[in-house]
Amino acid sequence: MEPAPHLKTESPSLFSRLIHHRIAHNIMALYGVHSVNYLLPLITIPYLARILGPANWGLLAFAQAFALYLNLILEYGFNLSATREVARAQGNKETLSDLLSGVIGAKIFLIIACFTLSLLAKNWMGPFREHPELFWGALFWALGQAFNPLWYYQGLERMRFAAALDISTKILATIGVFLIVRAPEHGWKVLFLQGSASFLSTFLSMSFAYREISFRFPSVLSSVKALRLGWTMFLFRSSVSLYTVGNTFVLGLFVPGQIVAYYAGAEKLSKALVGLLIPINQALYPRLSHLAQNDKAQAARLARTSFFFMAGLGLAMGLIAFIGAPLWTRILLGPGFSQAVPVLRILSVLPFLIAMSNVLGIQWMLPLGLDSQFNKIILGAGLINIVLAVLLAPSYAHIGMAWAVVTAEVFVTASIYYLLKKQKIDPFQFQMNLQAIS
Repeated sequence: MEPAPHLKTESPSLFSRLIHHRIAHNIMALYGVHSVNYLLPLITIPYLARILGPANWGLLAFAQAFALYLNLILEYGFNLSATREVARAQGNKETLSDLLSGVIGAKIFLIIACFTLSLLAKNWMGPFREHPELFWGALFWALGQAFNPLWYYQGLERMRFAAALDISTKILATIGVFLIVRAPEHGWKVLFLQGSASFLSTFLSMSFAYREISFRFPSVLSSVKALRLGWTMFLFRSSVSLYTVGNTFVLGLFVPGQIVAYYAGAEKLSKALVGLLIPINQALYPRLSHLAQNDKAQAARLARTSFFFMAGLGLAMGLIAFIGAPLWTRILLGPGFSQAVPVLRILSVLPFLIAMSNVLGIQWMLPLGLDSQFNKIILGAGLINIVLAVLLAPSYAHIGMAWAVVTAEVFVTASIYYLLKKQKIDPFQFQMNLQAIS
C-alpha cells in the first residue's frame, strides 16, 4: 500500500546537498576573501593609476611586491603545513592550542630576522633609497599580515567568520584609499591603509580563536617545532615567489618605475582572474588531506572532479583576458598604459596553467606527502624564472618578464604531470596503484 501523500518524504537533491556541504560554505567564504584580495584592487587601480601616474604607481607596485616577498617569508608556508595539521587535529583543543602557540612563536623569530635583513638592504635598492616612506609602509603592511590566523580557521573548515572579518577590514581600507590618497606623492598612504586593515583583522580573529582554545605563551620548543613543520612548505612557497609575487620587484631593479607600471598593471589584472581559482583550491585542500589518509580512491575521484572544473574555468578566464586585453587595460589602467596590453595577452595563459598545476600539485601531491618532489619542481621553476628575468628584463623589459613567468608555469605543470605518470600515481588512472601512495 502506498503511504499517504502527506507522509512521503523526499531525499535532498544533489544540488541541495552540495550547497549545504561544509566544503561549499568554505568555498563561498574563501571566495569572499579572495574577491577582496583580488577584485577590490581592481576598484582602486583605475583611481590610483590616474592619481599617482605611471611612474609613482610603478613605485607603489614595487613596494607592494617587496611587502609580499616579506609576507611570504613570514607566512613560512604555514597556510599549507599548519592548515594540514589543524585539519588532522580537529576537535583536539590541546593540540590546536600547541600548534597556534608554536606558529606565533615561529613568526616572532621570523619577523626579527626578516626586518633586520630588510633594514640592512634598504639602501641597496634605488626606489627605497629615494623614497624611504615606501619602504616603511611596506614593512608596516607585511607586519600587519604576518599573524593573520586564516590558516587556523581554514584547517577547521570554518571560514565564514574569519572571512567576514578580513573582508570588512579590507573594504574599510579601500574606502580610505579614495578618501585619503589625493596626490601623486601619496602612494605610501596606500601601504599604511592596507597594513592597518590587516592589523585589525588579525586582532579580532585571534581574539575569537582564543575564546575556544587556551592561550599559551610561545616556547622555544614549540616555535622550533613549528619551524620544522613548515620548512618544506616554506621551500615551496619561497620557490613559488621566485616566479609569482616577486616579478614586479625583480623588474624594478632593472627598469624605471614607469616600465614597472606597465608590467604590474597587466599582472594585477591577470592575478585578479587567477585569484578566482584559489578559494576552490584552499577549500578542497584540507578535505583532500583528510581523504588521502583514509580513502585514497575517494581522494582521487575528488581530485579528478576538481581538475576538470578548475581547468575549464581557467581556460575561460584566459580567453576573456586575451580577447578583452585592450578594453580591460583602457578601462582599468587608463590611456597611458597601452603598453600593458601585450603583457596581459601573454599572461592570459596563466589561469589555465595554474588551475592544472594547483590541482595536480597542491590538491593531490601534497596531501599524499610528496612535499619533497613537489618542492624540487617549484624550485626549478623559480630558478628558470629568475635566470630568464635577469637575461630578458634589461633588453626586453616588461615583455621579457612576462615570457619568463609563462615559461616557468609551463615547466611546473608539465613536470608535475610527468612525475605523477612516472610514479603511477596519476589521479586520472582508472586503476589506482594504491600501494605506491600508501
